[in-house]
Amino acid sequence: MRLSINFRAFTLAILSVFLLTVTAGAAEVRVMISGGLSAAYKALVPEFERSTGHKVLTAYGPSMGTTTNAIPVRLERGEPADVLIMVGYALDDLAKKGKVTAGTSVDLVKSPIGVAVKSGMPKPDISTAEALKRALLAVKTVAYSDSASGVYVSTEMFGKLGIADEMKDKARKIPATPVGEIVARGDAEIGFQQISELKPVEGIDIVGPLPDELQKITVFSAGIASVSKEPDAGKALIKFLASPAARPEIVKSGLDPIASGATN
Repeated sequence: MRLSINFRAFTLAILSVFLLTVTAGAAEVRVMISGGLSAAYKALVPEFERSTGHKVLTAYGPSMGTTTNAIPVRLERGEPADVLIMVGYALDDLAKKGKVTAGTSVDLVKSPIGVAVKSGMPKPDISTAEALKRALLAVKTVAYSDSASGVYVSTEMFGKLGIADEMKDKARKIPATPVGEIVARGDAEIGFQQISELKPVEGIDIVGPLPDELQKITVFSAGIASVSKEPDAGKALIKFLASPAARPEIVKSGLDPIASGATN
């Protein structure tokens, strides 16, 4: 009996030490993330929290631009961050400015640009560049994002189609707000954004991706912020997002996972 009691006491003591160790190792991981990976990220974070004991605190904003919630603007005003998840070349720019810890950048996904219309409206033919050109010339209002997809659409794609002048008065950049919401409200007849950012929006139909000859794939990457107070926990989160376990949710959200270990 005494042996049993002593064993139970020993077991409880070991368990208490284990629980204290887990608690001591739990961290608050502060993440800044742009819209492209947000849908998959929101689905995956609870599993990361359950499996590690860490708590993830998230701030959302564009990878670029001058809006108050843009990730570069957040960092400039001193907001805390451990992990940055954003357009790869924008993360590179921050690394050059010393905002990202060297050697921590990891490419996570490839993201194609899609075309959306309001639910119930006729879907235009966008199967070829010429078909998309006709569709754009036929509408009065077009919307594109203020992030990577919108930069491409407005500064390159319209030019490739030979309709840059025609688009000046009918196409507008949407700062911060998801383009899909503008289309759902009827404020634009056609909207362009990453497919992964269009998918979560209700009230729109995704016509499809841009035709191959016009498509621009954006890479989304993650890195540890140079101001991070929890770099180890941040690295664990990035490793989880790049793992095979995360792949189903990433594919479901309209993204193409990049093999683990690829660096930006």
